[in-house]
Amino acid sequence: MFLRRREHIAAQALNLRMPSVFGRSEYVEVGGLMSYSSTGTWHWRSAAGFVDNILKDAKPAEIPVEQPTKFELVINLKTAKALGLTISQPLLLRADQVID
Repeated sequence: MFLRRREHIAAQALNLRMPSVFGRSEYVEVGGLMSYSSTGTWHWRSAAGFVDNILKDAKPAEIPVEQPTKFELVINLKTAKALGLTISQPLLLRADQVID
């Protein structure tokens, strides 16, 4: 529901001059300030592994819980500028993607 309205949510945060950090990069691509999350690919692969184990008669309660090991930082410099924020160079260097 929220992903479908991401443009509106990002625009409202900008209109309110509220710096925003999202859990998905799609929000940053449409004007959100930044996102920090595990990659979507990991979630799909992990879910596919769980389904595969369950279809092979594994009991769901016995499948170990997995945590992502790779996280992605995406920063939108245009939004930062509109908010009057300066993003430090060390943070920009750590970002996986910087949107101008």
